[in-house]
Parts: sequence; structure tokens; C-alpha cells
Amino acid sequence: MIHSQENIRPILELRNLKKSFGDNRVLRGFNLQLYEGENLVVMGKSGSGKSVMIKALVGLMEADEGSIRIKGHDITSLGQTELDILRTEIGFLFQGSALYDSMTVRENLEFPLRHHKAKLNITEKNETLVLEALGSVGLKDAVDLMPSELSGGMQRRVALARALILKPKIILYDEPTTGLDPITSKEIINLMRSIQEKYKTSSLIITHDVDCARVIANRIILLVDGINYAEGSFNELTASKDPKVQAFFKT
Repeated sequence: MIHSQENIRPILELRNLKKSFGDNRVLRGFNLQLYEGENLVVMGKSGSGKSVMIKALVGLMEADEGSIRIKGHDITSLGQTELDILRTEIGFLFQGSALYDSMTVRENLEFPLRHHKAKLNITEKNETLVLEALGSVGLKDAVDLMPSELSGGMQRRVALARALILKPKIILYDEPTTGLDPITSKEIINLMRSIQEKYKTSSLIITHDVDCARVIANRIILLVDGINYAEGSFNELTASKDPKVQAFFKT
């Protein structure tokens, strides 16, 4: 689902985002619009600013200039309570899963519930929400296991279930297939598609995995030299004669 109508408000928008570290200008006016029901992929080489962009988006780093709007709200102008509530609209699949090693799968999934449940007035029991989220990734039977007992692919599935536990409107995927073998990568990509269909989420996917982009993306932005250098569908970009664009899709 690709939206181009100017009268449709994006669910997530970055405007003229700039961030420098000394003389190193990492983001030089980056723009992004994510629309409802869309899978938007951002591709960039190492050091292109992908990680800085994500950190600014989730509030782990402050941009030098620009605005970040979620559902029309500029997050830089919100108080802490409003910001915490708005963050519950976003699920985040961290690169490498980032599960708590000392917690069971159940405890990992309950962690965001303990922090946000009262604010969201969620009435379902934790057990129901945990099992529903694990069921969405096919891992109900793993509820009492420790992360060390899971394969890399299973850990990624549990992390995705944790991202889903609050039923967010937006999911951010940070390199979702990194470190996985090709078969497991394909399983995760297919799972991302099925979750988008089931939960009607809008997804922002940061990846350098061309196969992931080809399968999942409605639209792709190429982040080069701190700006959105090119934008389009997978087929449109792979047909480009621009050497900088071609460099992303060479095998």
C-alpha cells in the first residue's frame, strides 16, 4: 500500500532531521513519511546514519534540528508522561533481539506490561496477552524457557512477540534478519508480513538485506550522505542507472 496523496497525513514523519558529531555531519536534513498500513524500508551502508536516525526516533538521542511527528504529535514538544503514552504506540524489534538473559520468555514479555499497563488501562490478564503475542509468532510452548535455550531465530521471534505485546500501531525493525541463516531469515520476513496483515501495523524496517527489502517493502528510501538520496519501489530502484543506487542492489 503506497500513498502519494498530499492530503493523507503520515502516521510517522521525520522532517529535516540533522545530527552532527563534531565535524561529522551524519544526518543532513533527512525526511521520511510512513503511512498507515505501509511497510517502508530504509536502506543505508554502515555509517550512513541509520542508527542515529533510529535513536532520535525512539528518544535515545536528540537531533540538532528537525522534527519527529508520531500521529501528528511533535515528540520534541511533549512532556514525559505524554511521551511515554505515545511510545506505547510503537513496538521496537532491536537488532540482535535484546532479550533479558536472566528472565524467562514470559518475564521478557511481561516487562513492557508492567511499565505501561496502568497508563493504557489494559484489562486483560498478563497471561492472556503473553500467550496471544507468543501465539502470533508460533512460540506458545516456549513461554517458560530461558533465552539461552532458544535458537537465534526463536529469540528473534520472542523479541517480536514482545514488540507486539502492547498492540502498537507502528513497529520499528532494526536489521531484523542480521545474524540469521538464509532459511531463518526467510521465516522472519514471512512472519513480519503475516503480523502486518493480522495487526494492521505500519512498519519501518531498517535493513541492508536486499532480499528482505524485495519481499517486504511497499516503498524504499536509500539513505546516502545523510539524506534520502532516492525513493521508490524495489523494481523502480533496481532499474535505476544511478551508480549510487545500483551499489545497493549488486550481488
